[in-house]
Amino acid sequence: MIPAYDKMFLPDVQQTLGNAFHFAINSCSVNTDSFFDFFLASKVAKELESGSPMFICGCSGTELALTIFDRIGYIPKKMEFDDESIMYKRSQEYWAGWILAYYQWVSGIRFSKIRENISLSQIVQMYHPLHEAPEEKFAQIMDDIIREKNRERGTNLQKLRKLSGLTQKQLADLSGVNLRTLQQYETGAKDINMASGKTINDLALALHCNFYDVMQL
Repeated sequence: MIPAYDKMFLPDVQQTLGNAFHFAINSCSVNTDSFFDFFLASKVAKELESGSPMFICGCSGTELALTIFDRIGYIPKKMEFDDESIMYKRSQEYWAGWILAYYQWVSGIRFSKIRENISLSQIVQMYHPLHEAPEEKFAQIMDDIIREKNRERGTNLQKLRKLSGLTQKQLADLSGVNLRTLQQYETGAKDINMASGKTINDLALALHCNFYDVMQL
């Protein structure tokens, strides 16, 4: 999956989102999970993950948080402005926003889908000891969490197959995908997002759905 913006902008996006989360939660006393929901409801998350220049390189973390407040009509009871140049001394909330921006970029998973699998407060709790670990370690743990959640809920592929009234063997025959491989995709034992474009397209054609509907996005 091709990221929505170049990797050269990623450090700035991480810092901006980290500062926004710290400002909203610590300087404006907004509930941790509520602010993540504000972030989604305001559509700022969608624009950020789509590579909007305004949010990629056009505003500070404080401005990002204020934009979110303005869009949903939220007025904080208090608001304390700090110097963003100190990066808020890497608070847990700052780190949560910072690492969340990284994971969204590297995985291509929408912020809303990440929220379905884990809350922001849970990410904050992962600060110890992960804030000193490589970013890839957090990404690996998040992948494992989402894979397990998908296994519990059932993958998109499994749901689409059942809606189509097909057995696994019938779908394998129609799509040309190996039955065992299909079963592994359905359980999440294999990541369907890592499948070839041809495999995903063949499954989508057999299920009469969109290419991206088959994937776990």
